Amino acid sequence: MWLRQAFFRWLLPAAFLLPLWLLIGWGVFQGGWSILWVLLIAMPSVFLGQLLLTVLTRSRPSVRIERAVSWWDVGGFTLWHGLTIAVGFFIDGAFPWLLTGAIVVGIGLIWLQLWQLWNEARGSGTRLRETITWSTIRTSDDPVPPTRAREVIVVRESDARD
Repeated sequence: MWLRQAFFRWLLPAAFLLPLWLLIGWGVFQGGWSILWVLLIAMPSVFLGQLLLTVLTRSRPSVRIERAVSWWDVGGFTLWHGLTIAVGFFIDGAFPWLLTGAIVVGIGLIWLQLWQLWNEARGSGTRLRETITWSTIRTSDDPVPPTRAREVIVVRESDARD
């Protein structure tokens, strides 16, 4: 459970730290004109993708209640974050493969989050309507809640001509 809770807490900082790692990795391992690619494409896409995934993940009722992600989330985020970190090393022969893998896993992770959110949300409206219906039906044995008599003040208009 502690691992799933740690991933829950890691999701928001990851939106800032992963793009920062791409910038640091560029400075250490790459250099040159690839800074344009890092600044204009890689950093914004990782930032917005991680924010989207964080919102989708934290939108699920089970995640909000337990304050922990599912094991599917742990596996998906581990793979995606690992590939994103590997992309930041800018390894010459492996870079295109790592980038492609990170993009494919990121898209797959979005679909995984949507699938989990749909499965948890499906049927919740029916249960809510049943709960409301059953809680508002009064039987003859139920005591009537006491009411307080309220004072009513009636103000009547009168013509000033009278």
